[in-house]
Amino acid sequence: MSARERFAKNLRAARKAKGLSQEALGELADLHPTYVGSVERGERNISVDNMDRLARALGLDVADLLRQPV
Repeated sequence: MSARERFAKNLRAARKAKGLSQEALGELADLHPTYVGSVERGERNISVDNMDRLARALGLDVADLLRQPV
């Protein structure tokens, strides 16, 4: 599994665990909800800055979203 795929899978799981929609996460991270969806599907080569924005919006560290899913 690539880092992009790990990030996507962990992002979706963390978002759902917090009970957030893609729209709500997008608002918290100041990113468009369709962008969040494309990141979660692994379609985007996301920048480190946007990874950080999403992680912070979820109260996580970027490293948490890059860990191997359990």
